[in-house]
Amino acid sequence: MSFEVDIGYSSRRGPREANEDFAGAVHAPRSEESRGLIAAIADGVSAGGHGLEAAQTTVIGLLNDYFATPATWEPTVAMDRLITAQNAWLADHNRRRRQDGAMTTLTALALHGQGYTLAHVGDTRAWRVRHDEGAATPLTVDHALDHPDLRSRLTRAVGLDDYVRVDYMQGELRVGDCFVLSTDGVHGVLKPARLAELALAGSAQQASDALVEAALAAGTRDNATALVIRVLGLDARQLHDELGDARRLMPPAALKVGELLDGYQVTALVADTGVHRLYQARELQSQALVAIKTLHPARASDPEERAMLAHEAWLGQRVSARGEPGFVRVHPRAGQASALYIVFDWHGGRTLEQLQAQARQEGTRAPVATVVAAAVQICKALGRLHRQGVVHRDIKPGNLHLGEDGQWRILDLGVALSGRESAAQRELHAGTPSYMNPEQWEGGLPDAGSDLFALGVVLYQWLGARLPYGEIEPYQSGGYRRDPVALSRIRPDVPMWLDHLVRKAVARDARLRFETAEEMLLALERGAARPIGAPGATPLVQRDPAALWKIALAVSLIFNALMVVWLLFLPR
Repeated sequence: MSFEVDIGYSSRRGPREANEDFAGAVHAPRSEESRGLIAAIADGVSAGGHGLEAAQTTVIGLLNDYFATPATWEPTVAMDRLITAQNAWLADHNRRRRQDGAMTTLTALALHGQGYTLAHVGDTRAWRVRHDEGAATPLTVDHALDHPDLRSRLTRAVGLDDYVRVDYMQGELRVGDCFVLSTDGVHGVLKPARLAELALAGSAQQASDALVEAALAAGTRDNATALVIRVLGLDARQLHDELGDARRLMPPAALKVGELLDGYQVTALVADTGVHRLYQARELQSQALVAIKTLHPARASDPEERAMLAHEAWLGQRVSARGEPGFVRVHPRAGQASALYIVFDWHGGRTLEQLQAQARQEGTRAPVATVVAAAVQICKALGRLHRQGVVHRDIKPGNLHLGEDGQWRILDLGVALSGRESAAQRELHAGTPSYMNPEQWEGGLPDAGSDLFALGVVLYQWLGARLPYGEIEPYQSGGYRRDPVALSRIRPDVPMWLDHLVRKAVARDARLRFETAEEMLLALERGAARPIGAPGATPLVQRDPAALWKIALAVSLIFNALMVVWLLFLPR
């Protein structure tokens, strides 16, 4: 079932001279429908007529920018960043206006997957109405003074202070749930039972109109605004849904060619790493080829491995949701799936590891222009990944795939970091040793720079047929005690600008490397037109912090040996 809602909105000035309420709702843009929708309501407060401005800018800013945040961000993180920024802007304006300052309440509701997230500041309210509950259930608590004569005095509001404290709440969605966002001009005069009765009558628009009319008839003294949202269908799956499947479902047993799995017929076993198995299969309904990734039966009962597979399924859907090149599209798993697995689009072609193995057998080398063109595509894909707050952690030739369509794609997000992975996955020392930056062996954490270093190692190996620091074994940092040999000395057809670029990417000193994928991409695209300088030699002390002690020890031993010879063998 696809995500579907019915939305109604109504707002009236009431007895006030101006209407300072504002509300709205926005669906996720096309290609990102899985992110659901966000709705918000605000009630502006001011002494100089700027209340509507505060309410309007707060709601519009939140609705416009919410889906511009990375899809991998938790809804509470995205909301908090945006509300905090709006509060800072409004508080700064209030300091300049002094007596004519303005502030606003805010209640925002994001619907996503099979759940919702609520953000709340002030005395606007969010209600949940269900047919079997009889009365509307309040989901927020007013931030106002608890005194009959002072209830209009807010203790929290957007723009009131330099820092705003926001209440957050998350819950589970059901088909048929009805949410009502209201200002105090509505809920101040309507009881919860009456509010529920009106919210469920007719369409969402009819319900919102009825709520506002009922508030006016009941003698409200304020602006009256109601936003009604009814859930008719649930959205695409979210991380908590995938984790639930990981706990509930078992990976399939070893599959043979011809066997069926939930509408897919296995056509080949592609890989078996001892941790995962990758199959080629054909979807019976569309006859399209797909790839199915699941856990090896020996790892089937490992809860951490199952959680990592669930995280990879969720992250793969988010990263490929925009349809941008550079990644393999992940198919959402059907709700009636009988086992735990991930389904990807199938792309014919070979990995860079396979291409390099073939080149070694044939005694050939990839043309420099081919390597540069591939590096540009891969760098763009890494930039897209990093902008979504994701670190791949295992860039290597085996995870870079050239499709038959000529497109390079980054494979395997199994150990990637998104900020929402489990603690065990975050603490896992993942990656392939020879492609890991030296800081990780010294206790540093992987970041976007780790991926760029790994890409630099890949390019060095691709061009020079050797690793810049040789084969690195786990926890062996000795290989980093020398600078890489210039590629132009290994392969004369490598231009100097490319030699400098690759050696900058794999520099021993992290401060000398590229900071972002965009910086590296710009250097690749400019090429010889605007070459970067040659990286300087890394000081011995930096390459080997114990070097001074070793030199001092050697000098001491030589001096002592000379003293012994002088004392024992030379005439006095």
